[in-house]
Amino acid sequence: MSKYEIIIYWNEEDQSFIAEVPELPGCVADGATYKEALTNVEVIIQEWIVTAKELGRPIPQPKGRLVFS
Repeated sequence: MSKYEIIIYWNEEDQSFIAEVPELPGCVADGATYKEALTNVEVIIQEWIVTAKELGRPIPQPKGRLVFS
């Protein structure tokens, strides 16, 4: 399990749950259930990190809970 913050919400248009990882640009997954979206995004996080390493891009350290001002 990653330590990145994951935001999960219902998307009425797609009729699915969307899971986003704000610290990893473009890291998004969906699922028919909340749990499925969470499971799918955990896989995508790992794939995002592997791809970033292969491309020599920096990998942000997990900051935990984001603070909005």
